Amino acid sequence: MKFFIFSAIGIFMFFVPITVGEKSSIPLDHLVTWINTTFSAAAPYYAFIVILLGAIYPFYRKTWNKNPATIVFSLLKVLGVVVALMLLTKVGPAWLFKPNMGPFLYEKLVIPVGVLVPIGSVFLAMLVGYGLLEFLGVLLQPIMRPVWKTPGRAAIDAVASFVGSYSIGLLITNRVFKEGKYTIKEATIIATGFSTVSVTFMIVVAKTLGLMEVWNTYFWTTLLVTFLVTAITVRLRPLRTVSDEYYEGKGVPEEPVKEHRLKTAWAGAMSASNKAPALGKNILDNLRDGLIMTMGILPSILSVGLLGLVLAEFTPVFDIIGYIFYPFTLILQIPEPMLAAKASAIEIAEMFLPALLVTEAPMITKFVIGVVSVSAIIFFSALIPSIMSTEIPISLRKLVVIWVQRTILTLIIVAPIAHLLF
Repeated sequence: MKFFIFSAIGIFMFFVPITVGEKSSIPLDHLVTWINTTFSAAAPYYAFIVILLGAIYPFYRKTWNKNPATIVFSLLKVLGVVVALMLLTKVGPAWLFKPNMGPFLYEKLVIPVGVLVPIGSVFLAMLVGYGLLEFLGVLLQPIMRPVWKTPGRAAIDAVASFVGSYSIGLLITNRVFKEGKYTIKEATIIATGFSTVSVTFMIVVAKTLGLMEVWNTYFWTTLLVTFLVTAITVRLRPLRTVSDEYYEGKGVPEEPVKEHRLKTAWAGAMSASNKAPALGKNILDNLRDGLIMTMGILPSILSVGLLGLVLAEFTPVFDIIGYIFYPFTLILQIPEPMLAAKASAIEIAEMFLPALLVTEAPMITKFVIGVVSVSAIIFFSALIPSIMSTEIPISLRKLVVIWVQRTILTLIIVAPIAHLLF
């Protein structure tokens, strides 16, 4: 009963669109919109408190100087507090208060994310905490090795990342890798191919781009394209040439399920459901994790996001990087191809920024960039430092090369789909 009821509630909140006040969207979006509207005066101050706590947290935990990347991002979080304080007090340089700079970033991104992630984590507790992940993991075993060159157990990572978050996915990946159940290559494929942002973050992108009316189309297209791109990149350098060694040379290869697959999947789901904590504790634990994640994300979004917007607005950096993708956006006949190329380039800084650049673009461009934002996966504000802080040995140079590959492949795959849809 727990498996069916709680999983059904989670599926309903994330995937079943309903109409409220002439607006069609998923129930989670309606709930977050109501909270933001009802408490609109308090929301900016709530976001500031979360940003302040997020900046303090690494120093409180004494993890701020763990490695060079952590030091940089800990300092960027402090910068996020300064920027938030200037926006709230309206004290600072004139360019910061341009409608498309600080206010847009704070009101359209920081506040919605600050509300959505904790609320979303409550319902994620139901979606992933009562056996659905384990059930899907066993059923997907037969396709994981031939398509993505990973063991069947990686299906849990893939689904956890997509419906939970890259942090949950990376946590699972790193733990399983250290247990000797993934090779270096398998762990690298999973970290760079499946550890994308969660459904809750996708909702923010969709809301920013006005895609909530086609939410299910956007979500399933993004999932399909992301996993298809991963299936291609595992066959290209640098992923193809990554070592097949195990962590510290000790491995425990997976024994595949060859018969009674449905029965085994059901047994795994029932075991997970029986071991799951009481609903109240599960929700509180996930809410705590969601708040900690929000504390880590908001200051980085504000600081790295603002740096990205400044570079996009006042320098040619992303125009230059965008020329890598311009031939593809032009040939694929994506409306406003240079804007689409620039938006694709700015994704490397922060995955939300492309959506901010194309809010006024034609629907095809918005849909393409919405998918690119998620499918490209690799970005400096969160995922790169998260990967670098694991035990998985992958260089920054390889991560950037994989990002370029994923962005180009996503454009090639999703553009025809967008033309058919719109």
